[in-house]
Amino acid sequence: MPTPTYSSQTKHSVFWPTDTKLTSTNYTDQYWRSLYYFNIYRILLGSSLLISAWKFELTNLGSHYYLLFLYAGIAHLFCSCISLLLIKLKTPGFNWQLAIQVICDIVFFTTMLYASGGLQSGLGAILLVSLAAAGLISRGRLALFFASIATICLLLQETYSLFTINHYSAQYSQAGLLSMAYFAVAWLAHQLAKHTLASEQLANERGIDLANMSQVNQLVIQALQEGVLVVDKHGIIRQYNSYADKLLDLKSFASNTELLRLSDYAPDIADRLKSWQGDSKMSFDLLRLTHSHALVRTRFLPIQADFSNGVVIFLEDMGRIQAQLQQLKLAAVGRLTANIAHEIRNPLSAINHAAELMEEEQQENHTDPRLARIICDNTRRLNKIVQDVLQLNRRNISKAEIFEAQDFIEKFLELFCDAEKIDKDVFVFQKSNNYSVGFDRDHLTQILWNLCRNAWRHCRKQAGSVHIELSATTNGNNVCLNIIDDGPGVNSQQVKEIFEPFFTTAAGGTGLGLYVARELCETNQSSLDYIENSSTGHFRIIFNCTEPCR
Repeated sequence: MPTPTYSSQTKHSVFWPTDTKLTSTNYTDQYWRSLYYFNIYRILLGSSLLISAWKFELTNLGSHYYLLFLYAGIAHLFCSCISLLLIKLKTPGFNWQLAIQVICDIVFFTTMLYASGGLQSGLGAILLVSLAAAGLISRGRLALFFASIATICLLLQETYSLFTINHYSAQYSQAGLLSMAYFAVAWLAHQLAKHTLASEQLANERGIDLANMSQVNQLVIQALQEGVLVVDKHGIIRQYNSYADKLLDLKSFASNTELLRLSDYAPDIADRLKSWQGDSKMSFDLLRLTHSHALVRTRFLPIQADFSNGVVIFLEDMGRIQAQLQQLKLAAVGRLTANIAHEIRNPLSAINHAAELMEEEQQENHTDPRLARIICDNTRRLNKIVQDVLQLNRRNISKAEIFEAQDFIEKFLELFCDAEKIDKDVFVFQKSNNYSVGFDRDHLTQILWNLCRNAWRHCRKQAGSVHIELSATTNGNNVCLNIIDDGPGVNSQQVKEIFEPFFTTAAGGTGLGLYVARELCETNQSSLDYIENSSTGHFRIIFNCTEPCR
């Protein structure tokens, strides 16, 4: 199961570079780790010297005082093991442990140097490694102090050897050169440690900056009002944000151990991705998602030019954009209708009244009243257009309430058939669960009246010609209402135009019925679509429910 990186439930904590507590904690861990490895080196070195002195007679280790060499080596090895235990306990403090261990190395190696006959044994160079390691571990602190102690011990050893070893010639010049080497190594370790510390601090600050940037990017992606999917080259969904989960309902599959494959949970998007990989310049129409029934625009962005690292898929919810456009459109329509309502209706009322008087006069004179009827019919049609336009201005006033959809539809069909004088057997309402929906009752009545009137106009007007089905959608979160008639359906060339304003195929129609119906559905966070893969007329309303259907 891929773990979504952008979880909307995660609280992000940002650590800025000024967080010195975090920095000091990291360095302390590094100090102890370095000191631990230094003690491993000390144990290996001490063991190697003891084994060499014990097994190999060709070496001059312990040539002057063999037992003293062995005692010093064993004591050094014992102290190294004790130091390893104290490092685990982290007591005493770091600086104290480092100072004790380096001073022990200086004392014991100087003693073994004396027991091996002085500087001619070559053991003096061993301290160079200890001094360099001490300078690096302590980040340059006390490095010159350790070099000073090593120099003093080395000169004291030469002086003591001069007085205690027969025929020993003191090599002060060689001791001086070796002491200079001690200070040079200590100074180089100090400079190198200073640059290393600066590099570590800079790297730590850059790491914190990158972590901050990554968390800020996650928060920004979470706040995006569009879905984001990261899909690898094998079609596996590696990451997604909360809006993509809302559109595709991916969280319901989060308990599965198998990987989320795009082709399994969003086959339409997977097909588009495959087509886009073949031709990156291809443009796609809007897509109605199966899970949420949201209308989205898909965009694809390759992570690399050759698609080797997959692609990022953006799902732009057109419902939100359409809502914004509708607000602008409603403002314009409101201003338009407010200006034309009185300008058109007042002359229409006068014309209609005059035509009715003419019709009465023609009836009294026994003349043909057809011209007057034509005037009356057209004035009524113009008045209907004005009423529909005024409805557009009032569509944003929605008083949604929760009610039982089945009971509402049954009462509506009874009212509709009585008002339109239609045989009730023409409409067949398929019984189902009594789902609860949230909708404005007046808006839903107007929508159903328009759809049922269209179905009656185009059906065969026989018993069972119009089927109305109420059911739950595939995701179980929405309610679906299908209105199907046995008519010829809509011409495939006109499907994209039936919801456009003032488009009509009926004589005397205004072309605003379906347009107003869809607008009212969107006002109530629902959708109205025409189903094309049907040989008959088929309209579908998807009610956007806030709770799962029961």
